[in-house]
Amino acid sequence: MPGHLRDFFAVLPDTPEGQAAAGRLRPAETAGAGTVPHPSGRPWIVFRLPFRQVSRVTRGDDALVLIGPYRVPDDVLHGVLGPARDTADLHRRLTRLPGLHHVVSRVGDDVCVRGTASGHRRVYHAGYAGGRVASDRPALLAHLTGAGIDDTALALRLLDFVPHPLRHRPLWRGLEEVDPAYALSLRDGPGGPRHTVWRWWRPPEPELGARRGAPLLAAALADSVRAQLAGHTRISCELSGGLDSTSVAFLALRAPGDRETALLTVAARDGSSEDEMWARRGAEDARRGAGRSVEHRVVPAGDAPLFYADLRGNARELLDEPFPVAPARARAYLLLGRAAATGSRYHLTGYGGDELFNGLPSACRDLLPRSPLKAWNRIGALRHQYGWPLWPTLRALLARSSYAAWLAGAVTHEPPADRGPLLSWGPRQSLPPWLTGDAAALILDELRSAAGHAEPLGPRPGRHTDLDTVRVGARGFQALEDVGVTAGLPVAAPFYDDRVVEAALAVRVEDRVVPWRYKPLLVEAMREVVPARLLARTTKDHMSADDVRGLREHSADLRALWEGSLLARRGLVDAARLKRLADDPYSPVLQRYPVDSTVSCETWLRTAENAWPAGEDHRDPERSEAVS
Repeated sequence: MPGHLRDFFAVLPDTPEGQAAAGRLRPAETAGAGTVPHPSGRPWIVFRLPFRQVSRVTRGDDALVLIGPYRVPDDVLHGVLGPARDTADLHRRLTRLPGLHHVVSRVGDDVCVRGTASGHRRVYHAGYAGGRVASDRPALLAHLTGAGIDDTALALRLLDFVPHPLRHRPLWRGLEEVDPAYALSLRDGPGGPRHTVWRWWRPPEPELGARRGAPLLAAALADSVRAQLAGHTRISCELSGGLDSTSVAFLALRAPGDRETALLTVAARDGSSEDEMWARRGAEDARRGAGRSVEHRVVPAGDAPLFYADLRGNARELLDEPFPVAPARARAYLLLGRAAATGSRYHLTGYGGDELFNGLPSACRDLLPRSPLKAWNRIGALRHQYGWPLWPTLRALLARSSYAAWLAGAVTHEPPADRGPLLSWGPRQSLPPWLTGDAAALILDELRSAAGHAEPLGPRPGRHTDLDTVRVGARGFQALEDVGVTAGLPVAAPFYDDRVVEAALAVRVEDRVVPWRYKPLLVEAMREVVPARLLARTTKDHMSADDVRGLREHSADLRALWEGSLLARRGLVDAARLKRLADDPYSPVLQRYPVDSTVSCETWLRTAENAWPAGEDHRDPERSEAVS
């Protein structure tokens, strides 16, 4: 196995070839390594999971396996599998549990593998070993099959935002990713093994008012926190000062069990930042009301690495794909290292709260057919907040563009537009000027091709963006989880629990998105949990100053990154232009075109190529001659 893969599982076919594949994948005898067999005795699931837990029960030859952050008791799983009539019925019954696990099941001759609806737990698969191999790690499948990197998929990741469904295209050729709302079904039939996908999850209709929805949200979030903390006697919580991390921290303090809790805050360099003040208030209230050991540690601003620090070496973990965490990797290691130093065995964060509760303007547009006055009141307020001109706002509000039409024009050569209304299916992006003509052609061709068959995640722009935003955030959080594995501390984001996502999305748009109130649904849900003075905060800090300063202070590291650039070797970026920009961190170009995605792709590519044994060539053969 590539040394960069420390955490994985694979589902293998019941064939001699599958057994041979298990020999290639079976990790050394380390903590968290193991195998679940087929009824035949051959390996079915091979895993190396230093922090995740494997829960398993059987019913004759039928079996149910959950892989996630905590062990589910056998009697609970028997209560799910025992009465299940078929695979679909089994997965319906699983919705009684917090939605945090990968699920692998076998009912009759149907083997099913799925992740979570939020997209936090994902499933990939490829043809191999006389059948189909599924895994949560595309790099594992690439290692097993010898797949090369797909330059088109890599070019797409140079965008700041990869639109649905293109982000589900794996970075290696020959692999497939399962849409989070679908499950992979593997069967042996008369014509040999076959695989299909079937829809196991649909989002709830937004029908509840805040009075009914807020208690359901509070219960789902409390259940998720409680389940994840069971058995832990020493934990840590990120306490940024924002409402999301504050809510999770206070829920953790209320969860049953005798445990010590460390609250961690990273001080901001910006003198106008309010986060530290709110975090200190939260820590005071936590210590006052906890009735158990609570400490608060503030990391001095000067100790926190700037963005773009530690880019010279390869990353210590091979992520599933390039993520924006790359420029902030050193910062993430600092926080998790400080948390681990407190003796913490589990770290909770507020990631996912912005995606669920901030509300996007396009959600207000969905109100237009049934509540035009409410729609216009909210969009009018947002227009003033964001500075949108009146007539472009009206045109965007009344436009009836299909998802296919939007997708075909979602990326353009035109410069970024200022103050454009965000009322469509997603943001419109401009190609960064350092991309080559080849890279631009790959991206635009792929968008036009996808527009011919792509379907939105919801029937209206607002519902689509609600779901899409959660999926994007959940994918990104996976990168922080992987950093946690390397740092030796599991990291969790209860807001990405499927039950929490469902509870939030079941509330009406007019109760979730109120421009003159800050995260009103979360505030209502936390009334009995978080002290009132902390719920009164209506602002959120940003870290743009650290970004700009990082570009300046780490300009030499950025310049070195583009020396011998692997992206340039593949013909995707103009390394000379990127080096010039590294020498000019205040360039207007960098103000209009963020470089984060390009940095992430370069560092990811170096890690991916370093992961393969010497002598293996995993370049894209279709383009290698053109760029050699």
